[in-house]
Amino acid sequence: MRIQTGAEPITLDQDLVVHGDNVAVLQALPAGTFDLIYMDPPFNTGRAQGRRSLAVAADPAGERIGFRGRRYRSRLLSELRYDDEFEDYLGFLEPRLRLARELLAAHGTLYFHIDYREAHYCKLLLDECFGRDAFLNELIWAYDYGAKPRRRWPAKHDTILVYVRTPGAHLFDAEAVDREPYMAPGLVGPEKAARGKRPTDVWFHTIVPTNGAEKTGYPTQKPAGVLRRMVAASSAPDGWCLDPFAGSGTLGAVCRELGRRFVLVDCSAEAIAVMRARLGADAGAPARPARPADAGARAART
Repeated sequence: MRIQTGAEPITLDQDLVVHGDNVAVLQALPAGTFDLIYMDPPFNTGRAQGRRSLAVAADPAGERIGFRGRRYRSRLLSELRYDDEFEDYLGFLEPRLRLARELLAAHGTLYFHIDYREAHYCKLLLDECFGRDAFLNELIWAYDYGAKPRRRWPAKHDTILVYVRTPGAHLFDAEAVDREPYMAPGLVGPEKAARGKRPTDVWFHTIVPTNGAEKTGYPTQKPAGVLRRMVAASSAPDGWCLDPFAGSGTLGAVCRELGRRFVLVDCSAEAIAVMRARLGADAGAPARPARPADAGARAART
């Protein structure tokens, strides 16, 4: 894997992490290259997002009270933050979505990850950029974590809008996707119950466990299990996948596990540091000969 800046020439000869503005990087990538693009932009919540790392030690005079009344003191080690507010959110997204469509292969698929506040507006924008006939699915990722307000139904899901580059010609390998248990196994017989069923468009999956080995500390990290389904279904072995808002690098970790190639882009120095620690630099799969598109024979931009 190579880590570079967006100002350097981009060659797809190995897995790549790029530090820079994703619009400029997307413009520099060869059109028609990617089996899958996963976009997880800031959700435009109107508030700062962050995650703190604390060191905790026993202290009779400490400010925290734990098990059996024991007291602890805590010290802030680090804090990752970013502002999640845009005056024109759709104006921010549109050039990136149009570039993403050009970068998809003819059989390629875009997975656009957003929350309930903006999903309906983004759906209309995606229809405009990709065409309504290119809409494939609305996926619901449901989880159960965090505050539960008492004056409305708790919001415990994200929306993932799925669009294809060429309607009817997209890659989708249903057999490659992990199966899940039947909710009523007694209704399907022992053989089917043992095999499990293919997931539907509603995915019940926990967030990244707070104390799990997968946790990087990045504020918006998504669980590998959610991305694994996308990569397995919508990309071929050795195919290229792209994440323009890479954050903690979950797409790269999943691609490495499943034998795909990846390009990860982020403008945050903190994100690049997290990805370097998680994925390593100048490590992993060896360099391979560039595709024809990489050498300059770019596909026509339509």
